Amino acid sequence: MLRMIQSIHSKKQVDMQAEMSAPIEKIRKSIEPLRQEIIHHKVYDAIKDIDDLKIFMQYHVFAVWDFMSILKTLQNNLTCTAVPWFPKGDANTRFLINEIVVGEEADVDLQGNRKSHFELYLDAMNQCGANTNHILQFIQELKNSGDFEKAFANSDVPAAAQQFVNFTFQIINSGKEYLQSAIFTFGREDLIPSMFISIVNDLNNKFPESIRVFKYYLDRHIEVDGDHHSHLALQMTSNLCGTNEQYWVEAENATIASLKARIALWDGVYKEILSRKTVAAG
Repeated sequence: MLRMIQSIHSKKQVDMQAEMSAPIEKIRKSIEPLRQEIIHHKVYDAIKDIDDLKIFMQYHVFAVWDFMSILKTLQNNLTCTAVPWFPKGDANTRFLINEIVVGEEADVDLQGNRKSHFELYLDAMNQCGANTNHILQFIQELKNSGDFEKAFANSDVPAAAQQFVNFTFQIINSGKEYLQSAIFTFGREDLIPSMFISIVNDLNNKFPESIRVFKYYLDRHIEVDGDHHSHLALQMTSNLCGTNEQYWVEAENATIASLKARIALWDGVYKEILSRKTVAAG
């Protein structure tokens, strides 16, 4: 009898996993053209030297920052972060998001010091001489005023970076955890292409004292945010959408919008790199 019950339970788990995997695969199929557009974006070929990389980083750092914002939003929404503490939501989902937070918010740098990936990215920018004024002024202004538009204006944030952050916070402010999880899972976790890593490796070979920290950041991103975190994020999205067909439709639409926002961000970087080259040539 016990064996029969276990067999029935196991079959139910397999059926549930199959039911969850179908909408996941549907999203993956629908976004694949956009993913390929990002992975093969012309901005990567435009990065020829450290000055080009600096421009890329000065835009990309805003995506690194708002990635942390959406991650912490998920943690706040899916776990109890207030006192007194009470159990909140599904324990498996709590585990998934908390494990991702640990890896993103308290990783280690080259010296073994604990740092978030955002702080590690700032270290990489400082090492290669990229301008951190815009992101730091933006964060300080946002702390002081809580006004995004004022923070953008006072820190001269590039328009493409503003639009990217605005989209992320549109999803954050929706209050819909399943949308937040969807763009986190499909729109952020695995979009660093091998061609870009090859470019950085080449630059690191030429200028190891300028690119070493950034190369380390990318290596850690792949190691920490790769298959393991991607799997956790997929499971989290499946848990949140469940069997609600409308949730899955909204999640797919939000994911498509997030990838289009990334393409627009990369377009902005590309235009500025070309503009710099034109000025230098003139």
